[in-house]
Amino acid sequence: MTSSLLLSSQARRALVRDYKQSFPPLGIYAVRCEAAGLLRLGASRNVDGMLNRIRFELSTGLPRDVELRQAWVRHGAAAFRFEVLDRVKERADPDFDYEAELQTLLVLWQSELQPELQPTPSAPGGQP
Repeated sequence: MTSSLLLSSQARRALVRDYKQSFPPLGIYAVRCEAAGLLRLGASRNVDGMLNRIRFELSTGLPRDVELRQAWVRHGAAAFRFEVLDRVKERADPDFDYEAELQTLLVLWQSELQPELQPTPSAPGGQP
């Protein structure tokens, strides 16, 4: 390696410190295979890392979701979309509950994109 590519130890420590102090990429993600009619939504404290993990699991044949794997084999990688739908913004309030915010956003996205999964409202009189 050339000396211009090497960082001084002080510069390296500063980069590591900045990385550790940066706000994590919390957010809501979607994995879609429209050819198979599959949509998976999730919340993660590292949304970019989660999407990379799912891609890796599918490409290596070690997914946690069997239906996604079957669609991957049947339709191929080109049929899949991996999206970050929403990100949680950093708040000034040190007591802000980021986990609750993530879960609230997930419920909102589920109600928008997966309405068939929502409970059916009861009819008047308590009958479904």
